[in-house]
Amino acid sequence: MTERDTPGQTAAGRLPGDLTKDELIDRIIRVDHAGEFGAKRIYEGQLAVLRGKPEAQAIEHMYQQELEHLRTFEKLMVERRVRPSALHPLWNAAGFALGAATALLGPKAAMACTVAVEEVIDQHYRQQSDKLGADEAPLKAKIDKFRAEELEHRDTGLEHGAQQAPAYPLLTGAIKAGSRLAIWLAERI
Repeated sequence: MTERDTPGQTAAGRLPGDLTKDELIDRIIRVDHAGEFGAKRIYEGQLAVLRGKPEAQAIEHMYQQELEHLRTFEKLMVERRVRPSALHPLWNAAGFALGAATALLGPKAAMACTVAVEEVIDQHYRQQSDKLGADEAPLKAKIDKFRAEELEHRDTGLEHGAQQAPAYPLLTGAIKAGSRLAIWLAERI
């Protein structure tokens, strides 16, 4: 926490040029909705390829949690009147393609995809949580809960041999870079 952060009020210590509280909340909900939709599509792509394989059960469990996250942000978008990312069609296609492509490389590559995405999301959710004050405690609690579940997904990927995927450092590095770019775009567009 920086000296200009106020634990009680979200965006209370903002400086000129910083987002207002409403702008910050809109951005958080928009990007998290886009991210959870993208995660849903990644798992749908992986399941399309890996259905019937031993890893499919773990992927299905993670998929069900992502659906819960997505429903939460869909509800928040309506309640808070937040517009979705204009790039929603891109997240639809890119998420499925990433999931299917990594699964086609094999179950370990699919799990490497999960590890890479979830490590970026862990950092992203932590940064969001740190920006929210007590006045946004329910939203902060949801983000913290989802962050813990995303870390479980990362651990599941590691337990299923993600680090044994072909070219693991290259594969995860590329996916992390793409995930960071997707976050940046979804926050703004």
